[in-house]
Amino acid sequence: MKEYLLIFLRGVAMGAADVVPGVSGGTIAFISGIYDRLLAAIAACTPDKLIWLLRGRIAETWRAVDGAFLATLLAGILCSIASLARLITYLLEHHGVLLWSFFFGLILVSVYLVGREISRWNAWTLLAAVAGALFAYVITVASPLALSVTPLNVFLGGCIAICAMILPGISGSFILLLLGLYSGVLHAVKTADLGLLGLFALGCVVGLLSFSRLLSWLLSHARNVTLAFLTGLLVGSLNKVWPWKQTLTWRTNSHGEQVPLTEANLLPQHYSQLTGEASLWQAGLALMVLGVVLVLLLEWWGRRSAA
Repeated sequence: MKEYLLIFLRGVAMGAADVVPGVSGGTIAFISGIYDRLLAAIAACTPDKLIWLLRGRIAETWRAVDGAFLATLLAGILCSIASLARLITYLLEHHGVLLWSFFFGLILVSVYLVGREISRWNAWTLLAAVAGALFAYVITVASPLALSVTPLNVFLGGCIAICAMILPGISGSFILLLLGLYSGVLHAVKTADLGLLGLFALGCVVGLLSFSRLLSWLLSHARNVTLAFLTGLLVGSLNKVWPWKQTLTWRTNSHGEQVPLTEANLLPQHYSQLTGEASLWQAGLALMVLGVVLVLLLEWWGRRSAA
């Protein structure tokens, strides 16, 4: 019972991270010590398991895909998303600098924790880290598209976003933001639009089953290079979660609201001068430290639970 309570709480933490554009639930899974188990369980969900179910081999299928683990983790993620969607929306709108400061600290310390897992650095791992950092940086500076919230786009968005959600450093929410689908999906969560959420979930299932097998294979056969790439993703994503930004251009979302389109990172003192708003750098720094401390505690908790 204690084991599954801890798994549920990890799911809650993953769901909270995935709601924020720029923070990945995969990062939480990695630092809490369940990343390899999660990938292995998802990769085990192959078409032959469906045949097992049709033949009545329910208990065997459940054990083969680590069903209790997946169901508990998913329950935590869904409970977190359903309960925190409104809170995260409010914090992003009214306390953005403070929220981004907290998550900046979380991502920063995650760079160290993921990089620490690399047992040997060489030319290949260094190249992979640089490639990961450049890839993530390019994504963070890309201009968002303006896709309409149609059933097909929501399905395809789910396929793409779920791949990012299980990668440390790349946020599935941010991928939805780049596609122009973030506000539509978040609105569906808040209004319990089951039709739209069902299509999004179906897309997530298709993308997850495809991508998890590849990632699991890479971690088994080229672990150091893969971890170096993931470390680079975290470094490159820091550009997105830097708290002090100036909005350069705006766009109108699907609800007719003005939201930032392109932004530039600023130092706290320049932020105050250019925006006329308080930088709150002391509180921001404190929340960065809090993020670092909480992640270290989460990582310690993960190692202690696995022992």
